[in-house]
Amino acid sequence: MIRVADLPATHPGRRLLTGRTPFFVAPTEPRCSYCAYVPRSWTPDARMPVLVAVHGTGRNVGALREGLIPFADRHDLIVVTPLFPAGIDDPDDVHNYKTLDAHGIRFDLVLLEILEQVRDRWNARVDTVMLCGHSGGGQFAHRFLYLHPDRVAAVAVSAPGSVTVLDHSLVWPDGIGDTPQRFGITVDVDAVARVPVLLVVGGDDDGRDDLAAMGHPGHSRPEQLDRLAESLTRYGTAIRNVVVPGVGHSAAGTRPPIVDFFTGLLADNTDTP
Repeated sequence: MIRVADLPATHPGRRLLTGRTPFFVAPTEPRCSYCAYVPRSWTPDARMPVLVAVHGTGRNVGALREGLIPFADRHDLIVVTPLFPAGIDDPDDVHNYKTLDAHGIRFDLVLLEILEQVRDRWNARVDTVMLCGHSGGGQFAHRFLYLHPDRVAAVAVSAPGSVTVLDHSLVWPDGIGDTPQRFGITVDVDAVARVPVLLVVGGDDDGRDDLAAMGHPGHSRPEQLDRLAESLTRYGTAIRNVVVPGVGHSAAGTRPPIVDFFTGLLADNTDTP
């Protein structure tokens, strides 16, 4: 794998590997891939932080990356947008990645491998990353937090249709009672509590009809977020709740509070001696 730092400054590969990058296959799971946005201000010594943005069921990765480019340019950070395709081993499966494992794939580990490649190619800071996701991506994001709290600096969860609560009496994906058997990981609720979390939903995003069609009658997206908020706060997580007036089930509509949330995090880190 070519490291960007090894290319001469005038090499055309520098142009290909900064700005909007192509899609690259994930290192050990070529059915998955990722693209990135790398600010043109990148230099070999920049050690830029990373924001990972996870798509929803529609997998509109291009729009997801595009919407975060102004934030990336303003703060000199790399945006990584993985693509977990629908239809792996089941042509009708659109949900696979949301619970982190399906069809023999550990999607959380796929993301960790992607981050190692991002570290190597761009000399990026990936020991801890900012993580956000809308809808199905919000499901992935908070579940990834449970299994890998040491790898995330902050998490923004937007409008998930279902959530996992920190309840040892329930099995995954409803709770965390069987994570040692399923993932080889015991959820460290104290470590989870150290990660700040934003929970955001559109004011017009009830979602009852969608959730009923997917086998969850009687539930709404705001209610799901309330369940997640109650579970996280019970163990001491610092959460911020935002309802965006006039917004339905829209990744673009919930983006502004997510950007504000991460902007505050970056400012706090800059101000820390």
